[in-house]
Amino acid sequence: MFTSRIIVNGTAEDSVAALDRGLHYGDGLFETLAILDGAPQHWDSHIERLERGCSRLYLPSPQRDRLLVDAKRLCRGVKRGVLKIILTRGAGGRGYRPSSPGSLTRVVMSFPWPELPPQVGEWVTVRLCDTRLGLNPALAGIKHLNRLEQVLAQREWAEPDIAEGLMRDLEGNVIEGTMSNLFIVLDGRLITPDLNRCGVAGIMRAFVLATAQELGIEVVIAPLGVADLLRATEAFLCNSLIGLWSIRAVVDLDMSFNGDRALTAKVLLALVNKGILPR
Repeated sequence: MFTSRIIVNGTAEDSVAALDRGLHYGDGLFETLAILDGAPQHWDSHIERLERGCSRLYLPSPQRDRLLVDAKRLCRGVKRGVLKIILTRGAGGRGYRPSSPGSLTRVVMSFPWPELPPQVGEWVTVRLCDTRLGLNPALAGIKHLNRLEQVLAQREWAEPDIAEGLMRDLEGNVIEGTMSNLFIVLDGRLITPDLNRCGVAGIMRAFVLATAQELGIEVVIAPLGVADLLRATEAFLCNSLIGLWSIRAVVDLDMSFNGDRALTAKVLLALVNKGILPR
């Protein structure tokens, strides 16, 4: 085990300026990466998404070399852990409009690997959240700092046997988990929700999509309703830390899956064989 460590703008410290726009307005982005055997996993994919987010928010492009120096410093000697990168627009005056281009605040942190409840394994129970995701194509897909919808959603349950909550948008479409992306198997096809108007386009989601296509599995990206979820024969969640979790039951819908996860297992095995997920 190791304690959390933090580097701010290249210096080991645990605070940012009180006028930082990330604190005031959520004006920034973040990435969460797994650390395995002293190395951040899928570094290029995470940094590329971070760069896309910077472009979307009109932030200066992050300096990859500086981020990598910070990351290597924190990952060194860590067998398994979590690395988090936060970029903000930096300190600024009062008001929403940035006063000047300014310089990025760069925060890199490492944490111990999360300990999950013993009930959480390859199969998980989930629930349907009441908190809805707002529709905003300008912010859809990226990991901006405003996660209040997810904060409110995760306050909706305290049962240790519920591993995750599924979130819908304002129109009732099922979009994602509070911290994960959703896939279902329906009529032999692998379907994941369209994220053009809200939701986070996860790194593991992209790996799953590419791997499924390589395996010759029909992949569909489309709006997904509760009715589709009820008809699914398999369903799973994914992100960079959990890998793939098969859904056993959705408690609010009084539904459960019969234990068949043939297609999920096929994708999972391929991800492991490609080195995307650890053995």
